[in-house]
Amino acid sequence: MSTFTPKLSVLDLAPILAGGSARDAYRRTLDLARHAEKLGYHRFWLAEHHNMPGIASSATALLIGHVASGTEKIRVGSGGVMLPNHAPLVVAEQFGMLESLFPGRIDLGLGRASGTDMRTTQALRRTMGAGGADFPELLSELRAYLDPTFEPNDSGVRAVPGEGLNIPVWLLGSSDVSARMAGRLGLPFAFASHFAPDGLHGALKAYRSSFIPSRALKEPYVMIGLTVMAADDADEARYLATSEARQVLSLLRGRPDKLQPPVEDMDALWNSREKALISKQLDFGLIGDQATIREKLPAIYEATQADEFIITSHLHDHQARLRSYEIVAETAKEMWP
Repeated sequence: MSTFTPKLSVLDLAPILAGGSARDAYRRTLDLARHAEKLGYHRFWLAEHHNMPGIASSATALLIGHVASGTEKIRVGSGGVMLPNHAPLVVAEQFGMLESLFPGRIDLGLGRASGTDMRTTQALRRTMGAGGADFPELLSELRAYLDPTFEPNDSGVRAVPGEGLNIPVWLLGSSDVSARMAGRLGLPFAFASHFAPDGLHGALKAYRSSFIPSRALKEPYVMIGLTVMAADDADEARYLATSEARQVLSLLRGRPDKLQPPVEDMDALWNSREKALISKQLDFGLIGDQATIREKLPAIYEATQADEFIITSHLHDHQARLRSYEIVAETAKEMWP
């Protein structure tokens, strides 16, 4: 086994529980971030989604500020901000303000998609425009606001704050399109294997083979998403994981909902096709006890050579969620002391 130690990070969507509110979700998110910081997790990212009853992280920059203000050293960022939904200048100013308030702790992860359905996309953008095809131009404009030496900004418009600040820019993706773009630009790349595992290896190959060193990054740097639901007992972990299965099921049926409690029997809720689709997605993740983590995490590392794992755990019970991250951190320290 390699002696290299991959970093561990957290991806949070501020899940809203059945019967709960966004305010409750923000309290749990901050508690989780503080817990992750104590456990030694490297970064804590929040993701932009809209029109989702079970996700409270839509105003991502605001929530990043809330988490950063309540923690001390863990990096906090976006995983990601969906750039086509925003004017690049606004993103540069928002993250310039965050970096000014919390220097050396802010990451800007960017996605090409909208993070929502078509009707909500239109409500966000007012017009559909290029439908995301103009992402390379938007990205170049944003990077020029942050670093005028990267691509001179002839418009006379400056990002204040933002200009000249060292804010790491990441590209996120679930296919090889963003992977190749990140490689050509010499940027770090995060792959959403927690919901699109089939494209993982192709995207990693595309990223590494197309990588050109840049001022931002001299060698390829890959982070991959993992769904992890760990408990002290493997059967308990599988039971807790049914909350995630129920949430994915609601998305498949076009009726997104708040995060529901776990159930003893998923077969009473899904049909055979739905079971196959959801099981395939969750099978790439780690659901079980410490022995499961000890077996599967090194295998995923050896297969991907990932520099970092960003872990998401949609568990209904908050204490069980905290314990899940504890188990991962404890097991990783045993494997990679």
